[in-house]
Amino acid sequence: MTMSISAADVNKLRQMTGAGLMDCKKALAETGGDFEKAVDFLRKKGAKISANRADRDASEGAVIAVTSADGKKGAVIKLTCETDFVGKNDAFVAFAREIAEAALANEPANLDALKELSISGGTVAARLLDEVAKIGEKIDVTSYELLKGENIVAYIHGSNRIGVLVELSNAPSDSNIAAGKDVAMQIAAMNPVAVDKGDVDTATIEREMEIGREQAKAEGKPEAMLDRIAQGKLEKFYKESTLLNQEFVKDGSKTVAKMLADTEPGLTVKSFRRVQLG
Repeated sequence: MTMSISAADVNKLRQMTGAGLMDCKKALAETGGDFEKAVDFLRKKGAKISANRADRDASEGAVIAVTSADGKKGAVIKLTCETDFVGKNDAFVAFAREIAEAALANEPANLDALKELSISGGTVAARLLDEVAKIGEKIDVTSYELLKGENIVAYIHGSNRIGVLVELSNAPSDSNIAAGKDVAMQIAAMNPVAVDKGDVDTATIEREMEIGREQAKAEGKPEAMLDRIAQGKLEKFYKESTLLNQEFVKDGSKTVAKMLADTEPGLTVKSFRRVQLG
């Protein structure tokens, strides 16, 4: 009985080796899906093995963020390639958008499930194979985020280099959607680590406190003052690195929290997702 080999596995071996589609499929079938043995199988059969594609730098590409018509959900994906030339190609960007729209419609649980979704021309995994064969670059979907809530706003920054989804607390209105776009721009530019102070993970807090203590110690501060100084530095970190406490980039006299409250009573950010090339 022949083992069933997924298109995603064939694509992975093809990117690893540069060998042909049917050769990769046969190699995986003959070796029970073991990638290391499949590479050896290809070499023993005399298949041409290119420089390891998996090691190639695929830091270019396109990030696409989309939302549903009712604003209740959003998806953001990153489709990577090796060169800026390919990443900016209209057909490549359209392919990325098609994948993002499929993710939005089907809500796959993870990247593997996303690659099995059907789009025009077959599954996402099969289309990736086709694009690798056609373009000759390492091409893959490397990030996928889905966000659901009362009011999701999407934003794409810098020629598809950063995609942001923002979940707002209030039902959609013209004013809060506009504010949400501003917040998404802020997230793209300032890359906050969390929405608010309480959302910062313990490991980050401990690291910032330790850095603060070491800085104070290096400045010759007394041992008894180190924790207090470190706490002050932590508060500065919160102001610079948590979204709601950051200065609003369009009006430095306000925090992001104040801008939102001024826009609409009770308006705040509940969560966000940020995906970036590179």
